[in-house]
Amino acid sequence: MRFNIDGKLLQQQLAAVNKVINSKNALSILDNFLFELNGAELTITGSDQENTVKVRVEVMDSDGLGRIAIPAKTLLEITKEVNNQPVSFSLNDQTGEIDLQFLNGKFRFMGINADEFPKGDTLEEEVQNLSVPASIVLKGIENTVYAVSTENIRPIMTGIYWDIHEDDIVFVASDTHKLVRYITREVAPGFTRGFIMPAKPANILKGIIGKEDIVNIKIGEKGASFTFGDFTLTCRFIKGNYPNYNRVIPTDNPFTVTVERQSILNAMRRVAIFASKASNLVKMEMQPGVMRLAAQDLDYGTSAEERVMCDYQGNDMTIGFNSAFTVEILNNMSGETTVIKLSDPARPGIFEPLEQEPNTELTTIQMPMQVLE
Repeated sequence: MRFNIDGKLLQQQLAAVNKVINSKNALSILDNFLFELNGAELTITGSDQENTVKVRVEVMDSDGLGRIAIPAKTLLEITKEVNNQPVSFSLNDQTGEIDLQFLNGKFRFMGINADEFPKGDTLEEEVQNLSVPASIVLKGIENTVYAVSTENIRPIMTGIYWDIHEDDIVFVASDTHKLVRYITREVAPGFTRGFIMPAKPANILKGIIGKEDIVNIKIGEKGASFTFGDFTLTCRFIKGNYPNYNRVIPTDNPFTVTVERQSILNAMRRVAIFASKASNLVKMEMQPGVMRLAAQDLDYGTSAEERVMCDYQGNDMTIGFNSAFTVEILNNMSGETTVIKLSDPARPGIFEPLEQEPNTELTTIQMPMQVLE
């Protein structure tokens, strides 16, 4: 088994596949890339058992067929040093010894029997197919993945829920403190389906997908595959039924705050410096024309307040929010102006961009915190 390949291309593709490999694996074989050569096409695979990334790479001067597992860390370090030089890869099928030659030298190291590499999950014969522009998938993930839960007490909350309808796709994520719902009507799937995609493959997909790609999705009962460009990502779903997210979103929040997003974001960051480290509580005191942000840390005797100009329509109100969550929400929201819809200090606040992108709807809610006078 022998082939030549551009060193920079190899480095880029290895870095992409490496995103799926855990720093610590229960199976040592998962510390490796799987190389499979078939004619002029090399397939590189990485896996953590539940998620698999494959990339197809065109190679030159190939000879023979073969499969070998190669230590990922070693190969990544080698390709960084080789940089843009052409690389000649040669495998001794009898001994498993690998020669990797570049312009001024070579590396020699041992590969591992490819039969030890897990085959990975295969989708059922009965799958539903969906083709979606990559830009839509990217927006869905980018607008929601930050809100997934990092606690495993409720596994179903640790992923993004894809709620697929005849005429739209809804992406939902929540950690119970905040919830994001992103609706896109730019594609009409033509069927109804729902699944929970874990945060890890969602982040991998976000990191390696190209905006110009078309993503071909095959949806099975237990998992899905996403094929785009030269890549295929396969993941297992999180088991369970996602809560009815629409019931959580208030339908009657009559008081509205219209404020420049960057102004309130910067003010919230400054005031939060003096918030209690235990709660991150920042009070928002709403009055016509102005919002007063206030925080204090009784343990250290510090406090801060700042006024932000806004357009407020409603009764005077004081509501408390976790500043860390509010900063996350505002930081991940597009547009220059944000609308905050309120009804009562004990009910969730709704955060939305003043101007929604065409054929989309982004709604974020945040649970309030008790404010002690």
